[in-house]
Amino acid sequence: MENRINSIGIGIQDFAKLREQNKFYIDKTSFIKEWWESGDDVTLLTRPRRFGKTLNMSMVEEFFSINYAGRGDLFEGLTIWEEEKYQKMQGTYPVISLSFAKIKENNYQMTRKKICQQLMELYAKNSFLLDGDLLYKTEKEYFNRVNVDMDDADATIALNCLSDYLCRYYGKKVIILLDEYDTPMQEAYVNGFWDEMVSFIRSLFNATFKTNPYMGRAIMTGITRVSKESVFSDLNNLEVVTTTSDKYTTAFGFTEEEVFAAMDMGGLGEEKEKVKEWYDGFVFGE
Repeated sequence: MENRINSIGIGIQDFAKLREQNKFYIDKTSFIKEWWESGDDVTLLTRPRRFGKTLNMSMVEEFFSINYAGRGDLFEGLTIWEEEKYQKMQGTYPVISLSFAKIKENNYQMTRKKICQQLMELYAKNSFLLDGDLLYKTEKEYFNRVNVDMDDADATIALNCLSDYLCRYYGKKVIILLDEYDTPMQEAYVNGFWDEMVSFIRSLFNATFKTNPYMGRAIMTGITRVSKESVFSDLNNLEVVTTTSDKYTTAFGFTEEEVFAAMDMGGLGEEKEKVKEWYDGFVFGE
């Protein structure tokens, strides 16, 4: 990876694109090691908007995913690449990655259909699984039933089944990444279809994150923590990491040290006190 920084990539949420175009980047790759070594089955990270959640999820996907095997160049010169153990892990896991960020419908039917469309697209990306004899006849029949109009029974087990198929194909348990899990939940609350949405999402999450022996690890991100009594009632393997938690305190947003280092790089060192006046007002916890 070339060292010269071209410019600041405003709005870029794809880690590979940011690195390939040599955009300015504050190294957050230590999150990969911290998260991996925590050993948590399912991690829910809640942070405000514009705190780098989606970029970090992209970073995690492109570090672990088999689809990015041989792309160590994306991480060269960054903290995670300092240990040989993690260099060997890059690009070696099957990863299922999806985002609910754009699911902002005002009724349950369209919201459910948009979620099913995402599930269908995931199956289409992995249609190579239909080749050969990996899947039984009934599994191939189910695979072909995954579409925008599938019933709840098929929809809520879709990620569980895909995890099973990928685990058998690659011989490794799957990493599941779900970005902005709560976007459709917020719309459901505002537009009056909360009960229907909770019932569907609870069944989907239970099959995906709880009763899923083919899942190795998982991360969810969101703006809010929806109460465990509703969506997460069955997920006793869930670790919730809020803005006031001790975990991952430097993985999202920018620390004072990072801001000042960026200002020095940009020749704005003399403006530090001015920036500090308004920046320090955005603090969580103690």
